[in-house]
Amino acid sequence: MSVTDDARAMLRDRAAAVLHGNDAGTWTKASPVLYPHQWSWDSAFIAMGWAHLDVRRAMTELEGLFAAQWSTGMVPHLVFRAGSDHPYFPGPQWWDTPSVPAAAGLPVQTTGICQPPVHALAVQRIWQLTPQPQQQEIRERVQALYPRLVHWHHYLATHRDPEASGLVTTFHPWEGTDNSPRWDEALERIKVAKPGPYTRLDVTELGDASQRPSTWDYDRFLWLVEQLRKYQYDDTRIYREYPFLIKDVFFSAIFVAANAALLDLADVAGASDSDRKQLASWLERGREGLTRRFDAESGLCVDYDVRNGDDIKLRTFAGFAPLFARTADPGQREAQMRLLDSEHFCGNPRLRWRLLPSTSPNEPAFQPHDYWRGPVWPVINWLLWQALRELGYTDRAEQIRRDSLSQIAIGEINEYFEPFTGAPLGSPQQSWTAAVTLDWSAFDPR
Repeated sequence: MSVTDDARAMLRDRAAAVLHGNDAGTWTKASPVLYPHQWSWDSAFIAMGWAHLDVRRAMTELEGLFAAQWSTGMVPHLVFRAGSDHPYFPGPQWWDTPSVPAAAGLPVQTTGICQPPVHALAVQRIWQLTPQPQQQEIRERVQALYPRLVHWHHYLATHRDPEASGLVTTFHPWEGTDNSPRWDEALERIKVAKPGPYTRLDVTELGDASQRPSTWDYDRFLWLVEQLRKYQYDDTRIYREYPFLIKDVFFSAIFVAANAALLDLADVAGASDSDRKQLASWLERGREGLTRRFDAESGLCVDYDVRNGDDIKLRTFAGFAPLFARTADPGQREAQMRLLDSEHFCGNPRLRWRLLPSTSPNEPAFQPHDYWRGPVWPVINWLLWQALRELGYTDRAEQIRRDSLSQIAIGEINEYFEPFTGAPLGSPQQSWTAAVTLDWSAFDPR
C-alpha cells in the first residue's frame, strides 16, 4: 500500500525533525546514540536532506567534513566531533591518526580509512535544489569546495588503484558494508586476530546482538585497524604487506557516478580543462573496469580479492554495480534488470516490498536481521532509484520510491529493515534515512 499525500507530508515532517534533532550546528550526528559523530558517506546523504530545508546548511555539512581531509586527499570515514561525553567504540585512541604525517595539523581527530564518494552526488543535488536568489552564494561555495572534491577523487584513482584498473581497492570492511558476506573468505584467512582488550558499545546500546556484526567479525575488524595503524596508513606499504585488499565493485560504481557528477558541475565550479580531462579519464576507466568484472552467466558484477586472486561471486546488492554506475551497455542493463526482479532479489515472494535487500534471500549467508547480511537499507535503494531514473526505468524507480516510503513510515526513521516482515531494525532516528526520506517525499513523478 502506497503512502498517501497526507501521510507523506507527515513523514516528511518526521524526517525533518530527525535532522534538526541530530544537528550539532555545523555537522550532523549520524544518529543520536549509536553513531554520535560525523561519518563520511552519511554526511553526503545528510547534506542532500538538508538541501530540502536549507541549502546553506547543506553546504556547511560538506565543508565541515572536508575540513578533516588528509593531505593525500583522503576523506576519512569518521570524524570524531562529539567529544568524550558521547562514548563511541572504537574511539580515536584505536586509530592514533594525529601521529600520521598525512593527517598532521587537522583540527579534529579522525579514523584512517574512507567510505564511498557520495559527496559529489550530494553537491550536485544541492545545486539542483538551490533557489535562484541563493545561487550566487552557493555557486561560490561550490567553487571553493570543488578542488577538494577533485583531490579526493585523485586519491581514489591513484592511492586506491595503483594498477589503474578503474576499480577502487578497499582496505577494511568498515569502508562501506561492514559484515557483508563479500568479505567472509578474506577475513577467514586471518587466523591470529587477537586485538587488545575491548568492550563493544553497539550491542549494549542496540540491545539485540543479532542485528550487529559478531565478535568473530569485530576481532578481525580491530586487528586490521591495528595493522593499518602499524603501517602509519601508508598506502604503498599497505598494498605491499597488508592482508585485506578487495577491488570493491560497489565502491567503484559510486566513484564512476561521482566522477560523472563532478563533470556535470564543472561549469558551475569553473573547473579547469585539466580537471575536466582528468575526471573524464577516471569516469571512462571506471566504466571499463566494471565491464571487466561483469559475469554474464550470473548477471552480477563481482568483486576481486587482490591477495588471493579470486573472484567473489556472491549474490549481494553490490552485484548491481553496473546499474549504480549508470552503465551504457544495453546488454548489461537488461541482464541486471532481469536479475533485480528475479526470485534472487526483489522478486522473491517472501519480501514484504520489492526493495533490494543487502544480500539475496537465496544466498546461504543470508540473515534477515543482521546488518549487511540481509536487511533492506533505504540509502542503497535511494542510490538504485536515482540510477534507474537516469537510465530510463522510471516506472521501476517510482515503485522503489513508493515502497521505500511505505517501509520507512512504519518505524522511527530507522537505519535498516527486515526484508520479509518490514520490521524496523538498527538505530532509530537515523540521519541518512531521514535525508533520503526528504528527497523521496519531495519528488513529483508527474
